[in-house]
Amino acid sequence: MDFKKIILSIIPLLFLVGLSFGQSSLELKKQRERLDREISELQKVLSAKTQEKLLSQREVSALSRQLKLREDKISTINSELRIINNNIAENNKVVDRLTAELEKMKQDYEKMILFAFRNKNAYNKMMFIFASKDFNQAFKRVKYLQQFTDARKIKVGEIEETKKQIELKIAQLEQDKKTQQALLKEQEAERSMIAKDRAAHSKELNQLASEERNFRGQLSKKQQEKKRLDAAIRTAIAREVEAARRAEEERRRRQAEAEAKKTGTTVEEAEKKIEKKTGSAVLNNTPEAAKLSAGFQSNRGRLPWPVGQGNVVRNYGSVTVERGVRDFYDYIRIRTGDNAPVKTVFEGTVLQVINIGSYAVVVQHGEYLTAYSNLKTVSVSKGQKISTGTVIGTADGDPEVGYSYIDLSVYKGTTSMNPSSWIAR
Repeated sequence: MDFKKIILSIIPLLFLVGLSFGQSSLELKKQRERLDREISELQKVLSAKTQEKLLSQREVSALSRQLKLREDKISTINSELRIINNNIAENNKVVDRLTAELEKMKQDYEKMILFAFRNKNAYNKMMFIFASKDFNQAFKRVKYLQQFTDARKIKVGEIEETKKQIELKIAQLEQDKKTQQALLKEQEAERSMIAKDRAAHSKELNQLASEERNFRGQLSKKQQEKKRLDAAIRTAIAREVEAARRAEEERRRRQAEAEAKKTGTTVEEAEKKIEKKTGSAVLNNTPEAAKLSAGFQSNRGRLPWPVGQGNVVRNYGSVTVERGVRDFYDYIRIRTGDNAPVKTVFEGTVLQVINIGSYAVVVQHGEYLTAYSNLKTVSVSKGQKISTGTVIGTADGDPEVGYSYIDLSVYKGTTSMNPSSWIAR
C-alpha cells in the first residue's frame, strides 16, 4: 500500500480519537471543577461553624456531604486517568507504526540514492535511454527517469512529514503524561483529605452525641424550674376547681335539705331534682362568675395581647425543642422588649401570684383562667379584682436566648387551651 495513503487513513482516525478525548476530558474537567466549587462552599460552612461551641446536625451532614463529594471527585479523576491512559496507549501505537513506516521509507530512500549514485552521470543515463529496443521503450525510460527524480523529492517530503507527525505525537504523549502525573498527585491529595475528614467526621459525631447528651441534661435542668412553675399554676387552678366543686356540693346539699323540709321528701330525693354542675362549670358559682365566663367566651379570637409589642416565638403543642428533644407546651411564648409592661387580657380576679425563680400570675375569669409566666416584677396581689389591660408586672429577660419574653396560658377549668386562638391576630 502506498505510504501516503496510509498516512491519510491514519490522520482522520487520530483526529476522531483526539476529538472524542477532548470532549470527554472537557466534560470531566468541568465536573471536577464543579465538585471543587461545592467542596469549597461546604468548607466555608464548616469553617464558619468551628467557632461555635456546639456542633449541629447540619454541620455533620455538611461534612458527610463533603466526604461524598471528595469520593466523587476521585471517581472523576479516575475516569480522566482512564481516558488519558487510553490516549497514551493509542498514541504509543501510532508512534510505533509511524516509526516503522519511517524506517521502511528510509530503506526505500537509501535504495533510490544508491541507484541514483550508480547512475549519477549523464553518460549512464544516455546509455540507459539509447539501449532501448525502440522509440516507445526509449520514451518510457525517459519518463521513468523523470518519475524517479520526482519520487525522490516526494519520498523526502513524506519522510519529513512523518518525522513531524512523530514529534507531534511524542509532544502529546509528554503533555498527557504531565496531566496524568498532576491528576495522580491531586488524587493522592484528595485521598489524604478524605482520611483526615473521616477522622474529623468520626470525632465530631462522637462530640455531637456527647453534646446532645449534655444538652438533654441542661435542657432537663432548665426545664425543671419552668415545669415547677407550670405545676404550681396547675395546682392552684386544680385547688380552685376542687374548692368550687365542694362549694357546689354544699350548695346543692343545703338546697336539697331546704326542699326536703318544704315538700316532706328525703334529702336524697330532693337533691336529684337539683341541677348538678360538673367540670369547669363549677367555677360559675355566682352570677358574676357566669357573666365573666360568657364575656371571655364571646371574645374568643379578639382578646388583646398581653404586651404592647411582641411576636410568638414558641407555639402551643408538641414540638421539637432542639437536637431531637421533644416536649409539650401548654402555653405560647411571646418575645417582647426588656421590662415591657404585661397586661391582663380580660377582667377578672387574681387567683394566685407564684414565685419560683421568676414570677407567674394566674387570673380567673369565671370558668376560664389565664396565666402569665416569666415575670420580672409583679404589681398585683392575690384576690385583687382587675379590669382588662391592667398592668400585672413586667417581662423578664433570659440571658441564654438574649431577649425578654412572657409565657401566656389559657385554661378552661383544668384543661389547657391554645392561647393563639383566643388573642387577636
